[in-house]
Amino acid sequence: MRFKIHREGKSILLSIFAVLVLVNVLTFQFVSSQVVFLAVLVVTLVAYILISTFFRNPRRYAVQPKDTQVYSPVDGKVVVIEQVHEPEYFNAPMRQISVFMSPTNVHVTRYPVSGTIEYSKYHPGKKLVAWHPKSSLENERTTVVIDNSKLGKILYRQVAGAMARRIVNYAMVGQHVGRGADSGFIKFGSRVDVFIPLDFEVSVSLGQHVRGGETVIAEMKEEA
Repeated sequence: MRFKIHREGKSILLSIFAVLVLVNVLTFQFVSSQVVFLAVLVVTLVAYILISTFFRNPRRYAVQPKDTQVYSPVDGKVVVIEQVHEPEYFNAPMRQISVFMSPTNVHVTRYPVSGTIEYSKYHPGKKLVAWHPKSSLENERTTVVIDNSKLGKILYRQVAGAMARRIVNYAMVGQHVGRGADSGFIKFGSRVDVFIPLDFEVSVSLGQHVRGGETVIAEMKEEA
């Protein structure tokens, strides 16, 4: 699979590369055993490759996209599909679809629909595990609402998990965004909640693995 490194990882990877090069140079200079030097070289190389894949940003293309569809904003597993009361923006019953990302998933967040950013807010908070029922309201998180001319207002929320160390959110109020474009990044484990109207048809099931920018998670019922 072809992918590029996400911009959030470039400075980190450069710093790690410099440290690993220094480790190998010092090992070569002060350790006489060639076997030890080769072992350190292999370990540091493998470690760097693994860290690099965490910041991968593969290209994603939806197959025959429709303007009535809501797409998954992230890669991962669907862990919640339920009716809830959304208190922050709508203050009304909504359908919540949550996708959990493990450390091995792509951690790029993508806009689930096109439209204009109506609301974007960061909330500091706890570090509960991402699948905890209260994590959506008590953990560190960002809430973004996109106003789409066809679908209306769609809310998604980045939620930091126990391992997450930083949430990055690019959404700015008034900005026009395209479905599937980068909207942010969550480092080291997390989840994203999407809130849709109750009359939308859910297109995924619990436990299903989805791909950000490609998998349709819900669709507005078309008028007969």
